Amino acid sequence: MKFSIEELSGRFSSFLWGTPLLVLLIGGGLFLLLYIRFQPFLYLKHALGILFSRKESEDSTGKITHFQALTSAIAGTVGMGNISGVAIAITTGGPGAIFWMWVSAFVGMITKFFTCSLAVMYRKGSEEETVGGPMYVIVNGLGSSWKPMASLFAFAGMFGCLSLFQANQLTEVIVDVYGAGTSVLPTNLKVICGLLIMITGGVVILGGLKRIVRVNEKLVPFMVILYTISVLAILVLHADKLAESIELIFIDAFTAKSVLGGALGSLIIIGAKRAAFSNEAGIGTAPMIHGDTKTDEPIKEGLVAMLGPAIDTLLVCTMTALAILVTDSWNSTNTIKGAIITITAFETTFSQIGLIIILICIFSFSLSTIFSISYYGEKCFSFLFGNRYVKLYKLFYILTLYVGAVITIKVAINFIDGMYAVMAFPTMISTLILAPKVREESKKYFNKLKNRSFGLQ
Repeated sequence: MKFSIEELSGRFSSFLWGTPLLVLLIGGGLFLLLYIRFQPFLYLKHALGILFSRKESEDSTGKITHFQALTSAIAGTVGMGNISGVAIAITTGGPGAIFWMWVSAFVGMITKFFTCSLAVMYRKGSEEETVGGPMYVIVNGLGSSWKPMASLFAFAGMFGCLSLFQANQLTEVIVDVYGAGTSVLPTNLKVICGLLIMITGGVVILGGLKRIVRVNEKLVPFMVILYTISVLAILVLHADKLAESIELIFIDAFTAKSVLGGALGSLIIIGAKRAAFSNEAGIGTAPMIHGDTKTDEPIKEGLVAMLGPAIDTLLVCTMTALAILVTDSWNSTNTIKGAIITITAFETTFSQIGLIIILICIFSFSLSTIFSISYYGEKCFSFLFGNRYVKLYKLFYILTLYVGAVITIKVAINFIDGMYAVMAFPTMISTLILAPKVREESKKYFNKLKNRSFGLQ
C-alpha cells in the first residue's frame, strides 16, 4: 500500500500525539503545579522586576540578559503559531479549542518554571561557553546512563526546530495576496519566496547568537505592541460580538460540536497541540535559550520564563482567536491556510490598511521565529556531534527554509508536531524526576526574598 508524504506525516503525528503524551504534558504540568503549591504565581510581579533589572552580579555565569533570553524565547514562540496556528485550531477543532489552549498555557507556565530553572541548574561550561537545555539537564542531573534519552531529545530537536511552518506560511501569504496581481506562476513565486527567505535567514543566522538576540530584542517588542494595538482596535469595532464570541469558546469547549464526531478528547488534543506549537511549554526548546542567561540563581530564570506562555498564548493567541471570531472570518473563509483566515479578519475591518498591518506582523513574527529557533537546532546538533561541524547544521537549516516554502501546509504541520512530541517525552520525564531539586531551590530563594522584603539582589 502506497502513502503520500502528506499521509505518512499525518499518521506519524497522530500516532505520537495520543493519550500518553497528553497525560504527560497536561497531567504532568498539573502535578508540578500542585507539587509546588502554586507558589511561583505569587511572584509574577517580582519576575517583571527581574526582567527589567540590570542588577546582576558581574561574577554570574552566562552570556545573555534575562530580557534578551525572554525576548528570544518569545521570538521563537510568538510567530506564525499565533497568527496561523490559532486559525487552524479554530477551523479544525472549533472555537472550543481555544479554551484548551488556555488550559495548556496555564499549566505550561509552571512547566516552563521548572524546565528553565533546571536548565540553569544543570547547564554546562563557563561564562563564554555556557550551554543549557533538556539534554544537559538529563545528562548532568540524572547521570550518564540516561544519555540515550538526551540524545533522542537532541536528534528530534535538530529537525523539530526547523522553520518549515514559518517559511511555508510566509510564502503562502505572499502567493495568495500578491500572486493574483502578477504574471508569475504560483509555483515560480514560491521558488522566489523560498530563495529570499533563505537569504534573509542566512544573513542573521550565520551571525550567531549575539546577532540573533540583538535583532530580536528590537523586533519582538515592536511586533507584539503593533499586533496588540491592532487587534484591540478590531475588538472595539466589533464590541457587540465580543461577549457572544467568548461565550462560544466556553460552550464549544465542552460540547465539541465543531469537531468531527463531537469527540471531546479530539478537541483537547487539538488545543494541546496548538498550544504546544504556540508556547512550546514542556517541549524543551525555551530552556536552551534561558539556560544561557547571565545569572547564578536558577529560580530567577524560572520565574522570568513563566512570562513566556502568558504573553504568547494567554495574550497574543487569545487576541487572534477573538479577532477571528468577532469578524466571523473562520466561517467566511473556506480554507485551512490559517494565515489567510487571520488576514481576512484584519482586511474586513480595516480594508487595505488592515492588510498592510497584518502583513507587517506576519513578516516580523515569521522572521523572528526563523532566527531564534535556528539556535535551538544548532545546540541540539552540537550536543550530538560537537561544535566543529556546527556550520554544516546552519547551512542545512538555511536550505530547509526553501523546502518549507514549497511543501504543503499539512506536511509542515504534521512533521513539526511529530518532532515536538518526541522532544516532549525526554523533557517532561526528566523534569518530573528532578522536580524535588527545583522545589528545594525555590524554598531557599523565596525565603531569601522574604528576608529582603522582596528586593532584587
